[in-house]
Amino acid sequence: MPDNGDALSGVAMFTGLEQEVRQRVLAAAVPRTYRRGTLLFVENDPGDSLILLKRGAVAVFRTSATGERAMLSVVRPPDVLGEVSLLDGSARSASAEAIEDTHALALSRGAFMELVHSNPRILDAVMRSLGALIRRLTEQNADHVFLDLPGRVAKTLVRLAGDTSATIVTVELNQSQLAEMAGGSRQSVNQAIGSFAGRNWLRTEGRRIVINDLPALRRRAGMPDR
Repeated sequence: MPDNGDALSGVAMFTGLEQEVRQRVLAAAVPRTYRRGTLLFVENDPGDSLILLKRGAVAVFRTSATGERAMLSVVRPPDVLGEVSLLDGSARSASAEAIEDTHALALSRGAFMELVHSNPRILDAVMRSLGALIRRLTEQNADHVFLDLPGRVAKTLVRLAGDTSATIVTVELNQSQLAEMAGGSRQSVNQAIGSFAGRNWLRTEGRRIVINDLPALRRRAGMPDR
């Protein structure tokens, strides 16, 4: 586990806090370690903590009544999980699973709300986070209407690659998980991946997908070039 002295580095919600306040946050937070495949929480669990990721990656997903999973996003440091439930006190609206060995800090709802009352500007960062979530979900809904499956696969890969200028990008996600995010069957997603590989846009290495041509995937997804 990284030293807690830098545990809030890069976390937008806590940017600008005085050092004394940051130390109070850290003193109230509890270190957590999750092995790959471990559930951090499931739908309808009490929303009693904010989880700050420090290392690893977490998949956020919903499960249907028949057991099918729809992956909503993959969260990586320095992002946080659980801010929606913290604000309204409701149960978790989705489940979260570590897809890599993950280290995190858990801040209880009581400690978080006390921090908000004493530092109201934190709400600005929380509202920005919620706004980004709403925009992402709106865009995902539009993608299912306007993009074919290969386009959705390409767009998912671009999102997972993040904001990078690297020539080659490695995405730590297997094809089953990619199918959940793109909203297609594994067989159909495998066909799309095979088509992209045939164009030398990417290659697969076990559980990893190595992207060779990110601009080509952006074009296939109908996204503007950078």
